[in-house]
Amino acid sequence: MRMSTVHLSFTSVLLGLCLVNGPALAANLKPFKDELFSSQAILETRDKGDFQTVDYQEMRDINGRDEIPERKVKSPYVSLGVRHQQSDETLNLGDAGTLDVTRTGVTDGAKFTVIFIHGRGGDRRLGADDYRFGGNFNRLKNLAVENGGTYYAPTVRSFDQAGVAQIAGLINYASLHSGGHPVVLSCASMGSFICWGMTRNVKAVAQLSGMAILGGASDPAFTESAAFKRKLPIWFTHGSRDSVYAAGDQIGLYDKLHRGGYPCRFTLFLTGSHGTPVRMTDWRAALNWLIR
Repeated sequence: MRMSTVHLSFTSVLLGLCLVNGPALAANLKPFKDELFSSQAILETRDKGDFQTVDYQEMRDINGRDEIPERKVKSPYVSLGVRHQQSDETLNLGDAGTLDVTRTGVTDGAKFTVIFIHGRGGDRRLGADDYRFGGNFNRLKNLAVENGGTYYAPTVRSFDQAGVAQIAGLINYASLHSGGHPVVLSCASMGSFICWGMTRNVKAVAQLSGMAILGGASDPAFTESAAFKRKLPIWFTHGSRDSVYAAGDQIGLYDKLHRGGYPCRFTLFLTGSHGTPVRMTDWRAALNWLIR
């Protein structure tokens, strides 16, 4: 399984506090292996810390971290007991049809929900893989379970409006089953088409707490969307050497939004490639910013 056409990796998304329509409390998730996942060095900052350049080194962050590079992370990075809270399911989403997902965490009453959208060539197994991507999805699953949340990794059948409609159905399902608690949508690579499409869906935007765009495409028409009008927080993260979606395009959108006072942040992984954000994102920091 690959995201788009390039191998996957992930660095830290160092997230701070931005306000949506007035003051709000961010989450304070309990730590989980922070000493392994939250130690990235910040090389440069601007915009009062909203834009950060983070050190990424392939020899250290892939070869030094993995027992088998890009295939199996070293054992200290994972905790497999969380698999007891994991289930492959096919959800009936009404008008949106059925959707195959891997759910980790409770079905009902989740304090928060995280949804991860894979890129081209992936399916629900990608976001549920414990050993690939530096163990980062295993950490996300553990963070969800240990903090009373739920994590969904769905199989996206297409990255067009049909795919957007299905994930909108999942957002609605998660919101209803959690009693209206926060829902975070994160989209990587071509999966970003789902995130950008979702920004036009008024109902889904109202149910979302925030979005993360990881090594994705830019959307120059985003300022016309319902999400822009609501000021839905967005965190961008990108590898500086991404050969699929140029980092400069995404930085340009961030700069435009930030100048207008929009709640957004950007992490640039210096020397990182297309998949770097998936391996290295600091999920605890990200969720503490996006859940409000």
